[in-house]
Amino acid sequence: MDELKVNNKRIILNKIWSDYSVGVIFILIVITSILIKGTDFFSVTNIANIFRNNSIVGIIALGMTFVIISGGIDLSVGSQLVGVGTIIILILESTSGFLHPIVSSVLAIIGGLVMGILLGGLNGLIITKGKVPPFIVTLGTMNIYRSVAQHFMRGGGFSTKNTTYIGISNYELFGVIPLPIIYFLLLAFMMYVIGKHTKTGRYIYAVGSNEKAARLSTINVNKIKLLTYGLMGLMVAIAAIVETSRMGSINPTSSANYYEMDAISAAIVGGVSMRGGKGMIVGTVFGVLTIGLINNMMTLIGVPPFLVNAMKGIIIVVAVLLQKKDAD
Repeated sequence: MDELKVNNKRIILNKIWSDYSVGVIFILIVITSILIKGTDFFSVTNIANIFRNNSIVGIIALGMTFVIISGGIDLSVGSQLVGVGTIIILILESTSGFLHPIVSSVLAIIGGLVMGILLGGLNGLIITKGKVPPFIVTLGTMNIYRSVAQHFMRGGGFSTKNTTYIGISNYELFGVIPLPIIYFLLLAFMMYVIGKHTKTGRYIYAVGSNEKAARLSTINVNKIKLLTYGLMGLMVAIAAIVETSRMGSINPTSSANYYEMDAISAAIVGGVSMRGGKGMIVGTVFGVLTIGLINNMMTLIGVPPFLVNAMKGIIIVVAVLLQKKDAD
């Protein structure tokens, strides 16, 4: 009986740690950052920069959360963003001079959203209809999307002078809160509602937990996977709009490099299981902020920038090892 109680207590503690570990780690990092850098870290400017600098990757991580929960992966999100950004800038520049800047901006946004859904949907279509593993498909499209964008832009980048479009990401609400932060939080709430309170969300979890059982339960697995990758494409498109409007440009060679790794890192650190079927949008939000805090902290203490990606790689490996330990 005592052994049973001990086992039950261990299971409960593991469950608590699995669900709330990212929150605990986030708080510890905040405390450590304050102790090391004090007011430099806790300044309004620095905090706003942390949120703003990670909002674009955060938006992508929201879509990545559902993809991984469904049992998939998407390595092409950075290249998708470049492809969508290319379309956006081309529309803006081709319509400037004879269309009102607002009309031009609206057309560019619509074109970007459509392109994002199409690119994400293409990944899903090949995965579901071609029966090809997501890793292989998205590894291939990662190279295709960026290469095609580089061809159209002849290896260089384009910029826009449309101030209406540039203002989408460069205004601050009440003069304090950068708009990219608002977009990220609103999208996080939307994805939370989808995951927690819709039939589609429940089906995504079911497919990731046990695809065979989901099929036997009359769930259209292929449709759910296709929807998941389409939603991923939508999140990438919104991230591309935020990125191109913030920078006023896109460069197929240098833009969005390692965004896929950042998004995957944020989701995993947030508690999303690489085995599928487990994870929460709230956890991903904290995962994004945790990665952002670590990046910011390394910058403040003078860690060489070339070691930043090494730290992200360590974070991924440690997070997966912790997940394996919980599963065991």
